[in-house]
Amino acid sequence: MRIAVFFTPQADHPLTLAAARWLMRDAFTGAHFAPVAADPFNADDLHALTAEPRRYGFHATIKAPFRLTTGAGLADADALLAGFCREAKPCPLPELEVAALGPFFALVPSAEAKAVSELAARAVKAFEPLRAPLDPHELARRRRGGLTPAQEANLTAWGYPYVLDEFQFHMTLSGPVPAARQAAMASLLRERFDAVPRQLAIDSLALFVEEEPGAEFMIRCRYRLGDGARV
Repeated sequence: MRIAVFFTPQADHPLTLAAARWLMRDAFTGAHFAPVAADPFNADDLHALTAEPRRYGFHATIKAPFRLTTGAGLADADALLAGFCREAKPCPLPELEVAALGPFFALVPSAEAKAVSELAARAVKAFEPLRAPLDPHELARRRRGGLTPAQEANLTAWGYPYVLDEFQFHMTLSGPVPAARQAAMASLLRERFDAVPRQLAIDSLALFVEEEPGAEFMIRCRYRLGDGARV
């Protein structure tokens, strides 16, 4: 089992609904949706190109997936997340826009989001007592794409390369897209999402759970920032 602390809007938010249809899965309910062709992509193309983010559900990573340390359980994670959210304040988020992150596509803030980065840094540190050390297989997987010295230091210290100064808020919409198809994917994503409200605040955090390796992540609980109420 692995757990993660992610941000996602509420289940009925227009952006959540649009992203669930795009990714063809709802992480709140586990429901799957049939792929639908969208020129110039056929249904199988889109199903394949969204396979990687589909497993995680629509989210922004705050504390990356990790195994629980010996003696810790989901109840401990629930309690820690509730307490963290009780002490944290909601963060405004600049309007999101479609952008390419290397070969991937995501929704990213249209301006600097310093408060969100600071919130994520605090969460990374707060959940360390529950994180089991990475095993050799996990370390090798994280290093496969090549890491900078700063990212390698983060991996060693925090179990994930893209934290603290390396953190970039993003809500993933695709797996790697071949270079020849990236312009078409960018156009399609803007067509799908430009009409959807994309002005959000980080007002809650969710505990996502992967029950076994390769399983789909599901939302276990969400807590509101400011009072720690379960929502």
